[in-house]
Amino acid sequence: MLLQNERELIVKYGKKLLTSNLTTGSGGNISIYDRELDLIAITPSGMDYFETTVEDILVIDIEGNIIEGTNKASSETGMHLHFYRHRDDANAIVHTHSKFATAVSCMGWELKPVHYMVGLAGYDVKCAKYAIYGSMDLARNALEAIEDRNAVLLSNHGLLALGTDVQAAFSVAEHLEFVSEIYCITKAMGEPNLISEEGMTDVMKKFNTYKYI
Repeated sequence: MLLQNERELIVKYGKKLLTSNLTTGSGGNISIYDRELDLIAITPSGMDYFETTVEDILVIDIEGNIIEGTNKASSETGMHLHFYRHRDDANAIVHTHSKFATAVSCMGWELKPVHYMVGLAGYDVKCAKYAIYGSMDLARNALEAIEDRNAVLLSNHGLLALGTDVQAAFSVAEHLEFVSEIYCITKAMGEPNLISEEGMTDVMKKFNTYKYI
């Protein structure tokens, strides 16, 4: 079986999407890219995460051709491939429909540095222009908005997080849901006290997410 370890990790983290309240039903998707083999393991479309087995995970190439597996690949496969082609620092992608990050995206807001954990993604998290799910327009909008960050909000849709591995990508998504909840609460209370750019630069250096551009 190709990419067995990667497929096992996707099954594991697919369940964690639900138990961590980062999606509902079969929403969202996960992929892992083995750049040496030039192969990608990705979740199937529309399958309950608690019913998904290692054999259900697809293996595709960078052009989207199915190398191993009989299921239909995730509807967002094109977006995953678009990021892997243009972000050589990303080896895993976690896409969530988490409640508070999605709420922020439905407002068309950027996720501001109301809490230092946003530094796992960058100084802040941009919100990509809306496009219908599964489209290349969405993929292009997301890549444009993410800039040098590790996450991007998808307008009226959810969150996309990148990582050097699936553990890192999932951690970004999970922590940004916490920050999104804090942001929603503080916006309801008034205007939050944001961390300065200098303060966030120090945080990102500690997190090793600061990009010198």
